Amino acid sequence: MAEEKKDIKKEEKAEEKEVKETSPVSDTKKEETQEIKDKKEEKEEKLDLEPEKESKKKETYDDELPDDIKKKLEERKNDKSANKKKGRKKRKEKTRTEVGKAYVKATYNNTIVTLTDLNGNVLSWASAGVAGFKGPKKATSYAAQIISKIACIKAREDYGLKDVSVFVSGVGTGRESAVRSLNANGLNVTSIKDITPIPHNGCRPKKPRRV
Repeated sequence: MAEEKKDIKKEEKAEEKEVKETSPVSDTKKEETQEIKDKKEEKEEKLDLEPEKESKKKETYDDELPDDIKKKLEERKNDKSANKKKGRKKRKEKTRTEVGKAYVKATYNNTIVTLTDLNGNVLSWASAGVAGFKGPKKATSYAAQIISKIACIKAREDYGLKDVSVFVSGVGTGRESAVRSLNANGLNVTSIKDITPIPHNGCRPKKPRRV
């Protein structure tokens, strides 16, 4: 009896295997696994292509500036090239400097960002007027962001500047946003120092009024 039961179980298992192999469900599972493999391969190809996209973004970094500011900068370049005359001295060759200083002058009326090398030689600079801002818009935090972006692009493209120690002077609204945008635009800010002039003993007091 026991041997007959074993033979019956073996026959049932063999039938189940044949049903599974011939069933359309197994075929659909195979197709699903192939689709999953194809998707994984596509993802891997995309990951391989991502660094190429990043390099393209770095090459076209100027595209991040607003269109109206780009136009104003181009007009300024054209005016400069038109004003150039013969007989001027040749400019010095640009040397690569990876470490430098950034001076942010933020007043109530304007914001100026200057990037220099360690000796104090100016590499690039930008002000709110250069970017086309007028009147009270010059002292805004948005203007400071655009200014520092323009200065960073010039310094990185022409001199390869990477690390910067920042010196901030003035009490304008654009001082913090200028420093943040320097860090956001590819420059590594190593230190920040406030060099705003402070009076030691204040102004001389008014003489007493005689009645």
